[in-house]
Order: sequence, then structure tokens, then C-alpha cells
Amino acid sequence: MAANGADQELDLPLAGVRVLDLSRVFAGPLCGQVLADYGAEVIKVEHPARGDDTRDWGMRIGKTETTYYNSMNRNKRSVTLDLQTPEAIRIVHELLPQCDVVIHNFKSGGAEKLGLGYEQLKAIKPDLVYVAVAGYDSSGPEAQRPGYDLVIQGESGLMALNGEKEQPPLKFGVAVVDLMTGMTAAQAVLAALFKRERTGQGRFIEMALYDCGVMVTGYYGLDALKLGHDPERYGNAHPSIVPYGMYEAADGPLIITVGTNAQFEKFCRVVLERPDIVADERFANNVNRAKNRLALTPMLKELIHSHKRDVLLERLRKAGIPCGEVLGLHEALTSERTRRSDLVQDMPHPVVGTTPVFAPPVRMNGKRLPIRSAPPTLGEGTREVLRHLLAMSDEQLAQLRDKGVLTLPDE
Repeated sequence: MAANGADQELDLPLAGVRVLDLSRVFAGPLCGQVLADYGAEVIKVEHPARGDDTRDWGMRIGKTETTYYNSMNRNKRSVTLDLQTPEAIRIVHELLPQCDVVIHNFKSGGAEKLGLGYEQLKAIKPDLVYVAVAGYDSSGPEAQRPGYDLVIQGESGLMALNGEKEQPPLKFGVAVVDLMTGMTAAQAVLAALFKRERTGQGRFIEMALYDCGVMVTGYYGLDALKLGHDPERYGNAHPSIVPYGMYEAADGPLIITVGTNAQFEKFCRVVLERPDIVADERFANNVNRAKNRLALTPMLKELIHSHKRDVLLERLRKAGIPCGEVLGLHEALTSERTRRSDLVQDMPHPVVGTTPVFAPPVRMNGKRLPIRSAPPTLGEGTREVLRHLLAMSDEQLAQLRDKGVLTLPDE
């Protein structure tokens, strides 16, 4: 088991903080992963037989991991406990005094039925930081509804702002609501831990996927409220800045972002060699360009398509206009830029030898936060964690295993 002392030697800001992660799938586990990246010891509690649902989603890695599972469970330990058994609940209660944070995403009322509600656990650990992730407001009429990212994308209006205007509503390529909920939950935990240092008091944090889905609509959402109807969709273009988006060169797509009038003048004179365009009063400033985009955009698309991508990129960079290629996902992840940043690292795996793991995106004092451990195999830490924190003997562990309460590694 990774000792807190080792994490403190790495100068990680949450070294010494212990998190009991009872959540599964995406939003809750992502919250736990963020805390783990910052140095917290995160104990992921999973069902003994099936583990986290995402161990069966995506491409298989070894016996118990998948690409989906691995994307949000690095730097954790896995402990198997069947929370439907009184023995498992007793173990959670015994672990609690040594923990600072609990994360779960049970259905509304589910935690209380198990004996894991906030008031129940607060009685054991008064300064506990407790995070409950759900689909909807726990005090509202939809509290009992399960929360699924795609459903929330539809209900929050996110799908209605995504894609081209002639297309039907389009979901985002990743589970963006889950992603935002997990990141926001981690921010709330950090704030609560900071406050606890000052007051000694814990916090009850509630996160609703629907709330986060609405938040993701951002300025499009505020535009809709101001307009009284849905804003027009522009796909890969910008709703209010022109030209700003993806364009097709003669040999492939690229991104061009002309953010100022000075940049537009350089774009016309230096990149496209068409000073007459910027001289046209219809296109002299961004307000006019946005107003007259139907006249300007086809002209620019034709000119851009007449040049090779590398030629355009070189001219754009010399003119100081932000630009870039549009790469395939595999192409991007295997690019020199990604390799140089050490964002994908090969980590040891007990079955397949090594497996790629994304590194944390944060650097502190010039160093990327480390991958201290690869996403764990199912139950790899059960024996070690319960021995270390609860001083359980091999005989006790074996008895619990025989009752189906937990599983032990290497058996």
C-alpha cells in the first residue's frame, strides 16, 4: 500500500487526506481521481463479483479492467465489499474515523437505507466531507430518477446547441455532463477541506448532473434567455466571431481563429493575398463580418480550399494568427506534442505487461503530477488496506471471503 509518507515526499498537496470512494461509473469516480491526483489516498469500494460497472465498458485490458474504467481510476486502491451485507457496512463504519471524505452516487435515499447517509456517517466522523452525486435535485419531484449523461444532455438543452443547424440534436463525443459534474465535485471537496482546516467542520455536498448540464450551456444558454428562443447553431464555426472555426484546405482540415480586426487585415493581406476583402466595408470589423457572414464565408472557404494546409499554417503563424491542424484522435495521442508532454505513460500491468494511462493534466512547480499507480485490478488492495487500517487478520479476511462479503487478490 502506498504510504502517505511517500506521497508527502512528492510534495503533493493532498498527501495525508484519505477518501472512501463508494461511487461508480463516471462522475463520482472522476471526482475521486482528481483528489487522488493531488495526493489523496483514495480507497475505491467495489462489488466483489462485478466491481464498477465500467469494468465491463470499452475495450478489455487484462481480466478486470477496460479502457473506460482506466480513464477515471488511476492512483486509487480497490477494495471489494458487498454493501448489501451488514458485515461490509460495519467495515465501512470502522474505516470512517480514518477517512476525511466520502463520495457516493446512490439513488436518493439509497445511502440512508444502507446506513451510509450523511447524518449516519457524521455521527461517526463529525468533520466528514460527504459528497452525494445524483441526477437531479434531491429535494425536487425528480429526486428518484436515475441520472444518465445522455438523458441530461437532452434535457438540459446541450444537444440542441451542438452540431450543424441542418442536423438533428447531437450529443457531445464524450460524457461531458459526467465530466463536468466530477470536476465540479472535486472543486467542492477542495473548498470544503480548506474550510475544515479553519473551522474543524465538515460539509454535506450535493451534486446534480442536471445542474451541471445547464451550467455547461454557458454563453449559449444566456443567449437563449436573452433571445427568447434557441440561438442558431453554427457547428464548427463561432456564433459571434468571423472567421473563426474549421476550414478545408486543399489537402485537409485546419483551424483558423481570427479574433481581432488587426488579425483579419493580416489574414486578408498576408495569408490570402486579397487586400480587397478587408477594404470592403461589409467586412471591415467583426460586427459587420458576423452580420454579413453569409456573403463572406463562402468566399473565404473557396480561397482557403485553393491552398495547401502547410502553406496556410506557415502564413498564419507568421502573421500571428492562432491556427492548427485538425488531427485524428489516434494521430493526436501519438503525436510528438503529446509524447513530449508525457501525457500518456505506459504503466505496469500484472496480466498484459504494460498499459497506457493518461497522466494528470496539472503541473505544479514545473512538474506534472505523477501517476503513482495504474488503475487497480478488482480488489487488488482488499487484503492490504484492511490489514493496514483495521488490523484484520488473515483468518478474519478469509471468513469474510467465505461469506461473500469480499474477495481477496491472488485467489
